[in-house]
Amino acid sequence: MPGLKDVKDKIAGVKKTSQITKAMNMVASAKLRGAQDKMESFRPYAEKFAEAMGQLSSGTEAENLPLMEVRDPKKIEIVVVTSDRGLCGSFNAHIVGTALQLKKDYEAEGKQVSLVTVGKKATRAFRKSGQVRASYDDIMGTFQMFNAREISQDVSQNFIDGNSDQVDLVYGKFHSIAVQKPTREELLPIKPVAAEDTAAPAAAKNISGAYIYEPEPAEIMEVLLPLYLNVQVYHSMLEVGASEHAARMTAMDNATNACKDIIHDLTQLYNKARQAAITAELMDIVGGAEALK
Repeated sequence: MPGLKDVKDKIAGVKKTSQITKAMNMVASAKLRGAQDKMESFRPYAEKFAEAMGQLSSGTEAENLPLMEVRDPKKIEIVVVTSDRGLCGSFNAHIVGTALQLKKDYEAEGKQVSLVTVGKKATRAFRKSGQVRASYDDIMGTFQMFNAREISQDVSQNFIDGNSDQVDLVYGKFHSIAVQKPTREELLPIKPVAAEDTAAPAAAKNISGAYIYEPEPAEIMEVLLPLYLNVQVYHSMLEVGASEHAARMTAMDNATNACKDIIHDLTQLYNKARQAAITAELMDIVGGAEALK
């Protein structure tokens, strides 16, 4: 059985760790509010942008726009978005695992895969693979739209140059404070959205949903396509930013509860060791008294 001093030192150390994890939980909770508000404010804009792109692309010939050119996908590029910092449970590990499985599936089909990593965790995970074409580190803490623009311009230019035939985006999507799931989206080529066939009443069928654009939709698409990529990349970074703080808050809360359980167990061990020491001293006193008789 360990000595009293050893157990007492362990209890003091775990209490200090508990104070640290509790403080980190509070910091993550405060940061989550801002990141979540920013993400939720941007979601309607991203959805409306996608809707407008769908209306424009449905009547546009994709052959005239390089970013909408559909090719035989022999060279695939995967953009992996994670956080820069850890201590957020298995959040980054799940994103990396999803990207790794996706890479293995493509390679099993005989396709060439390259990677673009956003965030330190993604870069460290794939550094040894030798397939990282570009990496963007130390930006996830204070990223802005110009960071997303830089990434999307790099990826789109690589696609236009013919170095990739398809670009996938893998990131962690924020569903709730307790749930953040890895998500895969096809970033390039941008595919036209077909009009949905909905069963409408007879009176509503006569209503036309067509829009007249000035200039022509093809000219508008040529300008909007790069902006659409910026929005998609920035939206994924916002999702990862909010998810990171939510995952860290949950992880630190679990760590604090684990510290309480450890302290409880160590306290019981301390009491047992203390009782054993007292019993040993009593036995020595009783044995000495018996020897004097």
